[in-house]
Amino acid sequence: MRILHTADWHLGRIFHGIHLTDDQAYVLEQFVQLAGDVKPDVIVIAGDVYDRAVPPTDAVKLLNEVISRIILDCKIPVLLIAGNHDSPERLGFGTRLLARQGLFISGQPGDNLAPIILQDAYGPVYFCAIPYTEPSVIREALAVPEAADHNSSMLSLLKHCTASIPRGSRTVAVAHAYVAGGESSESERPLTIGGTGMVDASCFQSFNYVALGHLHKPQKTGDGMCYAGSLLKYSFSESSHQKSINFVEMDEAGNITLDKITLSPRRDVRCLEGYIKDILAGPKNGESKEDYIMVTLKDTGAILDAIGKLREVYPNVLHIERPPLLDGGEIHGPRDDHRQISDMDLFSSFFEQVAGVPLTGEEARTFAETVDLFYPKEQR
Repeated sequence: MRILHTADWHLGRIFHGIHLTDDQAYVLEQFVQLAGDVKPDVIVIAGDVYDRAVPPTDAVKLLNEVISRIILDCKIPVLLIAGNHDSPERLGFGTRLLARQGLFISGQPGDNLAPIILQDAYGPVYFCAIPYTEPSVIREALAVPEAADHNSSMLSLLKHCTASIPRGSRTVAVAHAYVAGGESSESERPLTIGGTGMVDASCFQSFNYVALGHLHKPQKTGDGMCYAGSLLKYSFSESSHQKSINFVEMDEAGNITLDKITLSPRRDVRCLEGYIKDILAGPKNGESKEDYIMVTLKDTGAILDAIGKLREVYPNVLHIERPPLLDGGEIHGPRDDHRQISDMDLFSSFFEQVAGVPLTGEEARTFAETVDLFYPKEQR
């Protein structure tokens, strides 16, 4: 069984005010071509297909185009589950009808939690498709009052899904969850507060392969248990990630081999740090000036229109940070009534708060001379 495992497309995502649909279409074109080249037996999309419950029209059109080409042109079945960003009801519309065309959608678990059975040269492989679902929904849908958190809910769902699977069969779990031990990113929406959203890896120990979604960094959380990671980098905290697609091959005995296949984004997401004069020298090492950029400036002095200057070289600078100006957010200097403080003391306090360093003797003299020039003592 040959499986292409991907997840967390987040179609319709907005990144620092930039609509990413064109960037997503660019990389999904490569994905369709990849599917046609490697000809997997199934493509698995492990949740968060859309970025929000009511996606924009262009995101819906993009998904329709991509899935149609995979199923109708490439003749490859697709197994897709809802993530915590998706609307399970909207995503699951027409499930029974679409399954006849090879599109298997698991939006929200109900009474029918039977596995999806796909065939290869060695026989059947049983896929347990487990969409993201709140524990309260599980308790009601499956009548399992013991499903108090995500871990117990996952156990209940897997128990129902695997009940009809013959012993010794080859099995694959597809789930959208935060498995304990995984490394998270800033762009992921927390499932719960306080750790109750985590699922223990032991829940999946009986499966030959576990195709996970939710965490945006490609990673393994156990033997045969993998996150594919997000389609693109969706935060600057992901700038070091190497995004990829998991290509999984399962032999007759259920043994797994996994290769990571990288796709090339239209624009990378990068972080630059240094002094503005050095950054304005332009990109190095073949890096593109068109990438989405966050700049951390080390300069302590005032810079007029810093983002304007930077965008002359890097047109997609989206965020600037200036740590020397923050200094931990503390206010330094006198806290008395400012009317009782001398001009020099007031300016010294202001300067230290903004620049993060005390006023030097030369700077103090310059300030005093400037004040005397424009505001002679007899006029104060």
